[in-house]
Amino acid sequence: MTPDQERLLRRAIELAAAARANGNPPFGSLLADPDGRILAEEQNTTLTESDISAHPELKLARWAARELDPATAAATTMYTSCQPCGMCTGAIQRSGLGRVVYALSEEQLTSLKPGGAWPNVPHEGPALYDEARIPVEGYYQ
Repeated sequence: MTPDQERLLRRAIELAAAARANGNPPFGSLLADPDGRILAEEQNTTLTESDISAHPELKLARWAARELDPATAAATTMYTSCQPCGMCTGAIQRSGLGRVVYALSEEQLTSLKPGGAWPNVPHEGPALYDEARIPVEGYYQ
C-alpha cells in the first residue's frame, strides 16, 4: 500500500471515529479519483437518521451513480473503514465504482462485536419461474 493510499484509508478511519462521536455506528468512507483527490466523504448515520440503510458506502455508491459518468466512476477508489456489507457491496457493483480498499475485514469486525454477526434470515426459492420471468424477460437487452 502506498503512503497516499494509507492517507486516504486513515481519513476513512477518521470519518468512522466522527460517526461514533456523532452517536452512530463507527463507519466512514470516501471516494477518491486516480490522483488521490477526495471526491466525496460520508459517515454512517443509521441512528441519527433512523435509517438502517444509511451506511457510508451505500451513500457514496448512490452519489457516484447519480453524479459521475460511468468512466469517471470506474476510475474511482472507495476507501472505507470496514469491508462493505452485502447491501453496500451490491450498491457498489451497480454504481460502477472501480475498486474498494478497506481497513477492517468483516471477520475482524465480527470479532470486535460482543454479539457477533447479524442473524441469518432463511431464504426460500426459486419458485413460480414461469410467472416470475414474464415481467423480466426482454428487459436486459
